Amino acid sequence: MAAKNGAIRLVAGNSNPQLAEAIAAHLSTPLTKAVVRRFADMEVFVEIEENVRGSDVFILQSTSYPTNDHLMELLIITDALRRSSAQRITAVIPYFGYARQDRKPGPRTPISAKLVANLITTAGADRVMTLDLHAGQIQGFFDIPTDNLYASPMMTRDIKEKFDVGKVTIISPDVGGVARARGLAKRINAPLAIVDKRRERAGESEVMNVIGEVDDRICILVDDIVDSGGTLVNAAEALLKQGAHSVYAYITHGVLSGEAVARITASKLKELVITDSIQPTAAVRGARNIRVLSIATLIGEAIARTAHEESVSSLFD
Repeated sequence: MAAKNGAIRLVAGNSNPQLAEAIAAHLSTPLTKAVVRRFADMEVFVEIEENVRGSDVFILQSTSYPTNDHLMELLIITDALRRSSAQRITAVIPYFGYARQDRKPGPRTPISAKLVANLITTAGADRVMTLDLHAGQIQGFFDIPTDNLYASPMMTRDIKEKFDVGKVTIISPDVGGVARARGLAKRINAPLAIVDKRRERAGESEVMNVIGEVDDRICILVDDIVDSGGTLVNAAEALLKQGAHSVYAYITHGVLSGEAVARITASKLKELVITDSIQPTAAVRGARNIRVLSIATLIGEAIARTAHEESVSSLFD
């Protein structure tokens, strides 16, 4: 596949090889041969085994668990490509780790998302492409062009196929996610409700109140990240106590750390739908009420448009 800036090259790290292969298949462009391995002391070593001089290169790498390892892979791949005379390097990061550290929550704390943005830029990336950033302002942390893609059109299609939208209410699991939930609700012309919660400590939440009418409604929780799963489980219980007919969840990034999968499997959630921005574990694939949507077509189309200097935002009109 050719681009205005030279031949398109796709280079994948080790974070999500299945997604990388699916994106390559969509673009009918094979992954560039590269070695991304560890020395005995776990240092990352990268060697690009094909000529990329003058090419428009897209690195496919989520910075998911183990976050620091995958971040170092991304940085070192970028450096290797820069030193190999790639014409343009785009870091395609479906899941941007450290995005939840986008501000100072207290004195003497870091803004790690900004630090990671600086590292990626310094390594030599010319632009960044990511999906459903936890906070949109992180785009401003980069001094290079940054495209924040959205999974909402894909989720909208799935919801319309699976449900009678006239019976659906979209739910924001907290006040901070209202804008995201409202956007999806507008797409399907559904009402919006909010779960008001108080977070006592990191990774735990306590549901306090439901704002909005949910009685006898199919409630769909919408958010960008599910980590421990506590928020979703508590929200589902609160909604059912308020008379909801059933509760589903559509979440972009399935971090699902610790006992999250077991917690969700044992919960009253009918189904949790996530994307493959983070490679699903065996536990996720085997869970009875977790389903994975592929973002390969979305990412692939965004890459093609970027390579041909076409509008990416029109994907979400």
